[in-house]
Amino acid sequence: MPIILPPITRRQFVTHSLTLGGTAIVTSRTLPAANSERTRLDPNRVALLADTHISADPDLVYPGTKWPGSPVKEDEHESVNIAQCLTEVTKSVIALHSRPAHLIINGDCALSNGKESEYKQLLELVEPIRIAGITIHVTIGNHDNRENVWKLLPFLKKEQMGVQADVIELPHANLVLLDSGKGALGDNQLNWLAKQLDKRADKPALIFGHYNPYPNRGVRPNKGMRDGSSLLKLLDECKHARAYIYGHTHEWQHDQRDHLHLINLPAVSYYFGKGHAHGWVDMKLTETSAQLELYCINRKHKQHGDRRQVSLKDRKTLS
Repeated sequence: MPIILPPITRRQFVTHSLTLGGTAIVTSRTLPAANSERTRLDPNRVALLADTHISADPDLVYPGTKWPGSPVKEDEHESVNIAQCLTEVTKSVIALHSRPAHLIINGDCALSNGKESEYKQLLELVEPIRIAGITIHVTIGNHDNRENVWKLLPFLKKEQMGVQADVIELPHANLVLLDSGKGALGDNQLNWLAKQLDKRADKPALIFGHYNPYPNRGVRPNKGMRDGSSLLKLLDECKHARAYIYGHTHEWQHDQRDHLHLINLPAVSYYFGKGHAHGWVDMKLTETSAQLELYCINRKHKQHGDRRQVSLKDRKTLS
């Protein structure tokens, strides 16, 4: 099953900090959560994040537009403080009047190859979210090392380790989280997915995985998931599968194939194209639709507030 970080109380946070030899101080990052514990959690609201790429160094500034073949000139690259990006997203999510009950980090939590020190920094940065009562679900990306994550989560049971795939059952839709961290799902996981969808045909399904299912049409080319065509074939044939939501490309994009929407989440951290958006997506579920709204870290960005809608029912079944 996927890595799940359950909510924690402030007392647990203090105990955990002292156990690690730290000083339990409520910082400015945790104040919004600590001062609004009575804020309602909405089971039909989910915060969607991807590609946090946290470094062990909280002060690291990274030039995302600088990559082999980048069209950006050498003196025009754009950089971000990676930890600060996640801190801003954390504040934005916690500040919502009705908070999402769930938050998904859709792969690539770490910057390099998933060092323990990177995950320690990630866990510290997301503690305010957990204190706010929100459950965090983590999928595996190509920069992640699942064994190093498991080492830092002693509450995980042995049977929870392995392929990180599971279903989150919500009132209006089922969220299916997949493990594409090695660049492919594999036959066993595709068969598992087909069975899960068949068992839950009475409710719309939104499927999550880190990798793009086909070659990226955005600024930085990549081939995507090796068995993406098999995934799409399965989802094309399953009419209650309404969307595949992924990261990896660091771009906010939207395609549609008949009933199936393909939603590409932007990175929380750095972006590949000059001036591109980065941030997170607020998803609100109703009986008939999933409404997605982009929250850019730069609130003045032209795409801030951009919205997409995924129909959860065919027109003929709408009442």
